[in-house]
Formats: sequence, C-alpha cells, structure tokens
Amino acid sequence: MFIVDLIVCAGFFVYEYSVLKIHVQSEDPHMIMLWAGLTAVCMTGVFWLALQMFKVVFCLQHASHK
Repeated sequence: MFIVDLIVCAGFFVYEYSVLKIHVQSEDPHMIMLWAGLTAVCMTGVFWLALQMFKVVFCLQHASHK
C-alpha cells in the first residue's frame, strides 16, 4: 500500500509543481524551480497526511459495518 501512496503523492507533486511554477514572480529559472518545488513539497505533505487520515477513517467505517 505504501507504493500506491508514493505513486499518488508523486503524481500530486508533479501536478502541483506544474501549476505553481507559472505563479512564481521571477524571471530566473532557478528561483522558479526552487519556490515552486518547495511549495509543492509542502502541499504534497499535507496531501499525504489527508490521504492517511482518509484511509484510517475508511477502514474504521468499513470495519464497523461488519
């Protein structure tokens, strides 16, 4: 299950990075990569936490119906 989480989070990171890099207020490509990457890492961490919470709640709800 960890591999699936890793793939989903990597996909989310790539998506967020592509969205964020056009919003960085710089002309320097290194600064664009730095700030878009740092922001995407932070947002991916929050996404990972939300994914873990969703899985726990889903498993508990599924177990309570049995």
